[in-house]
Amino acid sequence: MFRKSIKTLLDAFYAGVFIGIAGTVYLSCANPVTGAFLFGFGLLTIVCFSLKLYTGAIGYLAEQGKNFFRYLYELLLIWLGNLAGCAAVGYAVRATRVFSGLEAKVQNIVNIKMADSPASLLILSIFCGILMFTAVDAFRNDKLPSVCRPVMVFLCVMVFILSGFEHCIANMYYFSAADVWSGKTLMLILLMTLGNSIGGNFFAALVKHSSKLLK
Repeated sequence: MFRKSIKTLLDAFYAGVFIGIAGTVYLSCANPVTGAFLFGFGLLTIVCFSLKLYTGAIGYLAEQGKNFFRYLYELLLIWLGNLAGCAAVGYAVRATRVFSGLEAKVQNIVNIKMADSPASLLILSIFCGILMFTAVDAFRNDKLPSVCRPVMVFLCVMVFILSGFEHCIANMYYFSAADVWSGKTLMLILLMTLGNSIGGNFFAALVKHSSKLLK
C-alpha cells in the first residue's frame, strides 16, 4: 500500500511537471490558438505514459463501487502530486531568463481569475471537467480509430483553453509562476477542483454510463 501510494504521488508529480511545461509554452505563444494547441502536449504526454492527472482520473470515481473510498484516497494523492509538480515548474521558471517575457501575461491571467465570482469560476470549471474527461476517455477507447485518440486530446484541450474554462491543475501552475499563493488562491483552486470534479464525474461519466444504469 505504501509503495503504491509513493508511485501514485510520483506519477502525479510528473504529470504536474508536464502541465507546468505545457503552461509555459502556452504563455510563450503570442497567438492564442497556437498556444492552446501546444498546451495539448502536456495532456497527450500524460495519457501516453499513463501518468496521473486529477482532472483525467476524477471521471472514473462513479464506477469504483466497493473501491470508492480507496479511489478517493488515490485522487487526493494525485491532486497533491499534481500541485507539487506544477509548483516546482512554476517557481523554477520564475528563476530563469524566460520569465521576464512571461511575467505580464501570467499576472494578467491570475488577476482575471482572482477577480472573478465564485459562481462563474465553478461553472467554467464544470465545463472544463467535461472536456478533460472526454479527452482522457476518448484516448482510452479502443473502439475509436487510433488516429482519432490523440486528435480528441488536442481538440478538447484547445476548446477548454480558447473558451476560458478553468482547469484546477493548470491554475496551480499559473498561481505558482505568478507567486500569488495565499488563503484566497487556495480556496479558488479548491473551488475549481470541485467544478472539475462535477464536470468530469457527476456529469460526463454518468452520461457515458447512463445506458448501463437504465438496464
